Amino acid sequence: MSDDWELKVCCMGAGYVGGPTMAVIAKMAPKIRVCVCDISQKQIDAWNTQELPIYEPGLLEVVNECRGRNLFFSTDLKGEIKKADIVFISVNTPTKTKGIGAGRAANIKNCEICARTIAEVADSDKIVVEKSTVPVRTAQAITRVLQSNDKGIKFQVLSNPEFLAEGTAIKDLLKPDRVLIGGQQTPEGLKAAETLASVYSQWVPRDQVLTTNLWSSELSKLVANAFLAQRVSSINSISALCEATGADVSEISRAVGMDARIGKKIFAIVCRIWWFLLPEGYSQLGLPL
Repeated sequence: MSDDWELKVCCMGAGYVGGPTMAVIAKMAPKIRVCVCDISQKQIDAWNTQELPIYEPGLLEVVNECRGRNLFFSTDLKGEIKKADIVFISVNTPTKTKGIGAGRAANIKNCEICARTIAEVADSDKIVVEKSTVPVRTAQAITRVLQSNDKGIKFQVLSNPEFLAEGTAIKDLLKPDRVLIGGQQTPEGLKAAETLASVYSQWVPRDQVLTTNLWSSELSKLVANAFLAQRVSSINSISALCEATGADVSEISRAVGMDARIGKKIFAIVCRIWWFLLPEGYSQLGLPL
């Protein structure tokens, strides 16, 4: 750990989750050095301009505030992994197109590639954080790859799923409903989870930073996606019923949402869901679409 920084963080993957998440960590924890890495030079070059590769309200302002201070973007994956105390894996986990589970199971190849790279270049103990949406027990596969190193280096693998919605990602990160951290229930695992919790608790109330075992954390993300998908399905049915009966769906939303057991957000929330995540989470739970 550097004398100048409380922690050094590296994020593998400069996409829709990794970029905004690391930018907010850098903003809210100025004594932590954060570097977002990607193998795509084009992607990294865009993060270093005023034309970011993704758009989220408020994201550019956060990046401009932190970039060059404690937020950096680089293609030097190996160099940044060596420097880091915590390495986030935030890469795509697309649905398999062939083999066992084709069309429904997630392909965790990119996560395994990241784990192999970390095991290859790391020269000190690391906390490795699984940020991607993954099937339950993916952390076990990542741990197996990391433990294959012959350098005596110890790794602690944590699960820290994202709960973001398109259009409100920065707000969701600045004021999250909760932050979920899963780790092994060993002294080393609990210590690693507390280290990551100390990052988020610099701006999130500590009682909203939840710690669980690894598998509970991984499954919670998929269950949340499934519940949201079920809401979408229910609301689609209500819309069709409104058309058939002449009812106004906005009036239905207001009337039903005032029931405290249901809540005002039940209808509005579907407009904020990252649609591409729902089929992924649904299929990983083995539920029909």
